[in-house]
Amino acid sequence: MQTNNEMKKMIGLGVAGNFAGHLEQAGEADSFAHVEVKEATAPKAIFPFYVPQQTGYLSTFPLSSDTIAFPNEGDNLQIEPEVAIVCHINYRDGETKKEVAEITPQKFAAYNDCSIRNPNARKISQKKNWGEKTKGVSSALIDIDTFEEGGILDRYRIACFLQREEKFIEYGIDSPVKGYSYFHSKLLNWIVEKMNAQQDEDPMEDISEHLKTADYPEFALISIGATRYTRFGETNFLRKGDRSFVVAYDGTIYTPDEISERVKQGNLDAKGISALCQDIV
Repeated sequence: MQTNNEMKKMIGLGVAGNFAGHLEQAGEADSFAHVEVKEATAPKAIFPFYVPQQTGYLSTFPLSSDTIAFPNEGDNLQIEPEVAIVCHINYRDGETKKEVAEITPQKFAAYNDCSIRNPNARKISQKKNWGEKTKGVSSALIDIDTFEEGGILDRYRIACFLQREEKFIEYGIDSPVKGYSYFHSKLLNWIVEKMNAQQDEDPMEDISEHLKTADYPEFALISIGATRYTRFGETNFLRKGDRSFVVAYDGTIYTPDEISERVKQGNLDAKGISALCQDIV
């Protein structure tokens, strides 16, 4: 288990557009219409959601394992069910500043990249961090044996539910983690490239400058993309009093129906499960 103090030393990054159809459902596809990609299935960009030693909104540590705080302005909030990975960062000396040589995944957890659907935001990050307790990561982090084909994550699935009053509603489509468009070494190589070369162009930011500002942190928490919504999730925003659930679970141990029942029973502290349960306040 990582402590908050340990996570506050990490840079927080996310991958946008790494699950087919999510951006269209979220109404975000137009923001990336002019972003060039090498192939149609490629993610669109990486974005910061927390930068240690930064000034401004990205300096606020937004992660919580039990709460999402409603914004003072704006109310179009959606759960974004994902897996996040804790990565060690290796650097090398570049011509003008350090460059990322390699990232090594060490742990993973269920993650909620909770977002405000704000069409006026210039940068992705402006929809991601509006203060403390505005995103979520499970306190149950699981060790990664290898981030290659055949590793532990290939067995895992991502489920997402919303509890509204007494009803439990499937919010995200239960999906295999290996269903990400980019995964394994292909994803890691792409992230490293973007950390070094992505420019500050709408809606993207220069990640290498953020790394420099953070004095080249040793670790990053990287959310690797949100899955698709159910029809309900696509058309319903969060309300105060709701409770959100993102569950990463071993699909060789549990079925989707078993996970749904465990959510209803509050029985998610079990082998092969990383669960994130957050009250919307």
